[in-house]
Amino acid sequence: MIAIYKYRMAQKRAVARFIYDDLMLAAPFGRCPLCGQRSVSTLDHILPKTLYPALSVTPRNLIPACADCNHAKSDIAPTGADDEPIHPYYDDFDSDLWLHADVVHSSPPALVFSVAPPADWSETLRRRVAKHFTMFKLATLYASQAAQELNNINYSLSQLLAQGGKIAVQQHLSEQAESRRAAHTNSWQTATYTALARDDWFCEGGFAA
Repeated sequence: MIAIYKYRMAQKRAVARFIYDDLMLAAPFGRCPLCGQRSVSTLDHILPKTLYPALSVTPRNLIPACADCNHAKSDIAPTGADDEPIHPYYDDFDSDLWLHADVVHSSPPALVFSVAPPADWSETLRRRVAKHFTMFKLATLYASQAAQELNNINYSLSQLLAQGGKIAVQQHLSEQAESRRAAHTNSWQTATYTALARDDWFCEGGFAA
């Protein structure tokens, strides 16, 4: 079955390549559903084909992914319910807020991301989200993305602070957080703008530190 996947499905001129291509196109906006940031470039076997060869060509075991996430997951297979990362298509972990960010009062300012699930979540759900967050190195990835975003909005925030003070900055950041929350509850953008809007130091001009 591994050979069928490799030579009859994954190769560009293979007879079943159309199935591979259809699965690649399933990723919203062409983004890796595991990290939500990088472009899709390959298919990942949720249950590794080296350990579960019979599932090598099963569509439900294949999801589009970026090369970094595919490499991070490698041939690791869950050993139990607590050890299973989020499945981007069959698990709904976005109805509750679990991604959190804190502003680091540095020069320049930065953000640190962490997992903070609701109190009513089961221990299994908590561990699964934490597993996903750690396995795909999302803290580092999101911090890097947030650093660039902070640089991008520095000028506009300076203008808002000069014109309307701290309140104007907070209102703008809160509106940005709400807009992003409507699209994706647990995106790094939602966590970023929520944290920025709540941080008095940042809103009083810390963004220009």
